[in-house]
Amino acid sequence: MDPVFLSRLQFAAATMFHFLFVPLTLGLSLIIAYMETKYAKTGEEVYLKMTKFWGKLFLVNFALGVVTGITLEFQFGTNWSRYSEYVGDVFGSLLAIEASVAFFLESTFIGIWIFGWKKLSAKAHATVMWLVAGAGNLSAVWILLANGFMQHPVGYTINNGRAELVDFLAVITNKHGLLEIFHVVPASLLLAAFFIMGISAYHLLKKQHVEVFHKSFRMALVVGFVCSIFVAIEGDLHGTNVSATQPAKLAAMEAHWETTKRAPIILFAIPSEEQEKNLVEIGSIPGMLSLLGYHDFNAEVKGLRDFPKDERPPVLPTFIGFRTMVGLGTLMILLTSYGFILRRNKLLESPTYLKIMMFAIPAPYIAMESGWIVAEVGRQPWIVYGLMRTSQAASPIDGIQVLISLIAFILVYGLLGAVGYYLIVKFAKKGPEPETE
Repeated sequence: MDPVFLSRLQFAAATMFHFLFVPLTLGLSLIIAYMETKYAKTGEEVYLKMTKFWGKLFLVNFALGVVTGITLEFQFGTNWSRYSEYVGDVFGSLLAIEASVAFFLESTFIGIWIFGWKKLSAKAHATVMWLVAGAGNLSAVWILLANGFMQHPVGYTINNGRAELVDFLAVITNKHGLLEIFHVVPASLLLAAFFIMGISAYHLLKKQHVEVFHKSFRMALVVGFVCSIFVAIEGDLHGTNVSATQPAKLAAMEAHWETTKRAPIILFAIPSEEQEKNLVEIGSIPGMLSLLGYHDFNAEVKGLRDFPKDERPPVLPTFIGFRTMVGLGTLMILLTSYGFILRRNKLLESPTYLKIMMFAIPAPYIAMESGWIVAEVGRQPWIVYGLMRTSQAASPIDGIQVLISLIAFILVYGLLGAVGYYLIVKFAKKGPEPETE
């Protein structure tokens, strides 16, 4: 049993499960803060009902995110000790700030928000929710900057066989990290918007709590419409940055084997790494890969064959992950555009659209998970791109130890997920509490 492969599998499973809860926490906290601000300004009870209902779902989701996230940082010591030793001076500083500042601020303010309903004024209580949202998103910023260093290392020097931090400003202004922030945070808002619209659609179809869920749907629809377009535009900027810093990832994203000018995009393919070609290709748009990668139809795009075999990322998961992300992103633009332009004022007369939005809740979850597959699998074989290979980063432990912990993770996380989503579905179906409660 290969301990490196098992460690990668364990970290991937834990991270992807954890990330089922993170984006909803980020996006929903901001929308709830806005809802409560509307209540504080207008005094309308409907906004208070909205705040409390979505706040309950937020708290269940937040608790699951905390529990599943704690174990991730421990794995840097248990499974990836050589990585931690080599780049801990840079990577560790970012995680330390995230944990000691942002996360503790978020946890503290959430406690105040939960227990402060009758102790704080409406405006003060709404302000606390904005602080919760700000601290939560600040926490994400530090994590994404840490990942940005892994994707494009800057601000370090090699000294005594270790990467040591020499320019903290360069690390926190790393273009790759900043682009990740402007991609993930709006995508989290988009996910939260689809979450709200899907649950609201369920109740509107049943004609339950119509005022609460009509206003919730309309509010989320605006957020979803704006964020779906923003994410797509920012994704284009992200693509050009990947072209410059990780050309092998770009080639894997498009299963592009031959260095070519005016390189096409293949809509669908079945790539073969052994034969170094695509066994099947369906649909082609000439010059589009050159345009998207370099904003020039005639630009040369380096093919996978021009990279050493041991420096090529796995092609099939990167290729499929990218298309899944882009396809679902396009679908979300179409759904929110149709709703915003044609159905925003006719929701109760649009049962088909409501049903579609109810079943579309998983779309942003799958798109975001696919995006992380592209980001992380596409970076291989590097754990820090161009600086340290994944095979060099694993702890010197036996494979059977990792296998046991992997099985334990799957069992415990599976139980947590079942309980968590049972509670979310239960509260979502129940709707707002009666006013007497």
